[in-house]
Amino acid sequence: MLTRKVADAEAAAREAASFVELTAAEAIGERGRFNFAVSGGKTPWKTLELLAEGGMDWARTNLFQVDERIAPTGSPERNLTHLVLSLPLVCQAAIRPMPVGANDLEAAAAAYAYSLPERFDLVHLGLGPDGHTASLIPDDPVLEVKDRAVALTAGEYQGTRRMTLTYPPIDRARKILFLVTGESKEDALSRLLAADRSIPAGRIRNDNCVAITDIELDGSGST
Repeated sequence: MLTRKVADAEAAAREAASFVELTAAEAIGERGRFNFAVSGGKTPWKTLELLAEGGMDWARTNLFQVDERIAPTGSPERNLTHLVLSLPLVCQAAIRPMPVGANDLEAAAAAYAYSLPERFDLVHLGLGPDGHTASLIPDDPVLEVKDRAVALTAGEYQGTRRMTLTYPPIDRARKILFLVTGESKEDALSRLLAADRSIPAGRIRNDNCVAITDIELDGSGST
């Protein structure tokens, strides 16, 4: 995995925004659309704001969710809430929200999977101190799901169940961007870069991964 070491979280957000814009331009030029999946958590908020201010072609962008908390519409727990707050109205038509408000969540997950592109052009992923990525959570049965592109966690994580992409669509993506900031994630990042399968993030198998980070790691192959 190629890593790009930057000075701080602000620089990481700017580097990530540039990477997304270049990938979007490439995808739109080659295939006419940019299919982009974004993870939850606080880390991507600034990147999304920068993308909204930049020159990305939002009319030709589909913005999918990598994962979502099962919580009411408008809840601060919902990743969608922060997507909407990060993007101006003109960009919000690109959002393809996970249907976590449905009565039948299993059917809703299947419907969302059906709406996905055959391959994402880019999947943005974060990394937790415990090594989780997306809502692929340590010790949850969701880690073993191979026959569905979207699944539900069996239990709660930090207070809520989750809907998440599974490994197969992530592994098929044309590119993956890990955006990892904060010293609390140093051990998890070291294990990710070592492809340590004991953490969920280390089980991803995709040859086109880039990690942008402000964490100093020896021998990481940074540029």
